[in-house]
Amino acid sequence: MATKTDPGNFFEDFRLDQEIRHATPRTVTAGDVALYQALYGSRFPVQSADSFAHKIGLRDAPVDDLLAFHIVFGKTVPEISLNAVANLGYAECRWMAPVYPGDTLHTVSRVIGLKENSNKKTGVVYVHSQGYKDGGELVLDYIRWVMVRKRDEAAAIAAERVPTFNAVVAAERLRTPPGADFAHYDWALAGSPHGWEDYAPGEKIDHVDGITIEEAEHMLATRLYQNTARVHFDQFRQNQMSPGQEKLGRRLIYGGHVISMARAISFNGLANAAFVVAINGGRHVNPTVAGNTIYAWSEVLDRAELEDRSDAGVLRIRTVALKDCPAAGFPDKDAAGKYPDSVVLDLDYWVMMPRREKRRG
Repeated sequence: MATKTDPGNFFEDFRLDQEIRHATPRTVTAGDVALYQALYGSRFPVQSADSFAHKIGLRDAPVDDLLAFHIVFGKTVPEISLNAVANLGYAECRWMAPVYPGDTLHTVSRVIGLKENSNKKTGVVYVHSQGYKDGGELVLDYIRWVMVRKRDEAAAIAAERVPTFNAVVAAERLRTPPGADFAHYDWALAGSPHGWEDYAPGEKIDHVDGITIEEAEHMLATRLYQNTARVHFDQFRQNQMSPGQEKLGRRLIYGGHVISMARAISFNGLANAAFVVAINGGRHVNPTVAGNTIYAWSEVLDRAELEDRSDAGVLRIRTVALKDCPAAGFPDKDAAGKYPDSVVLDLDYWVMMPRREKRRG
């Protein structure tokens, strides 16, 4: 008798150039925004208050950029990463338009790469995913790759390809929220006097604050995004994993949960980083479990002007998140590229930030 339940795709089920229209569309509500705020405590002012957003020309406070990302991402999980061992990285991620409460989002993905691992137990799936509002407006465009289990270790893989992509999204390809004008940005209400011109490449910032992950919080967050990956929910199954599959025997924290925590923590030092406009690349370096305390530090990698704007510029930021290790010493990978066990996230991204003085000429 055929089963009506869906076990999810295993590595051998994917095909190059396969297109997947993901279920289920998701309407973003004010309740989602409030719950996201409760989970992370983010204080960026444009996303916190309609009145602040109105002053810079937006119709209302937009949804936090990462909340939009997680919802679009969550749509892909049942077909892409239900049987994942780990989400490995991101590239060429661009926010194309702001999302507001009341918008309905859906996601479409295309498989752009497949590579079986030498152990024959897993493989890496590369997908290009795009999130849309009802009506067809593109809001998010990104690449990610994920390690997925095989159902049958002996299964042959028809075709493989490892895609190439840009290490950095060029500044001229960045999209900034239409209508946003920082001419009337309220620096006092924003909580920091530091604008785009106050940051220099090479500068490092210890964001000081730490947040301990609670078991209920990370599961609630992952449900919020309708992310159904088993590694986040099923403790019984995690206990059954053989050595080498899941060393910890614990439910793993969704990597995006750590990204949102690091972004919220980064407010202390980057308070006027009003919008995340792109992710150049990112790695979940080590696993995170409930009980870990997350700290973060950032480095300014680059600073760029926007050709069509004199009121704002963009900063390329690298944020490193740590578990159970304060960031004062800026723990980082060594000369050989090996990370200490305390590093859990290494994220390279662009933020849009108001200028204190408009560019002349």
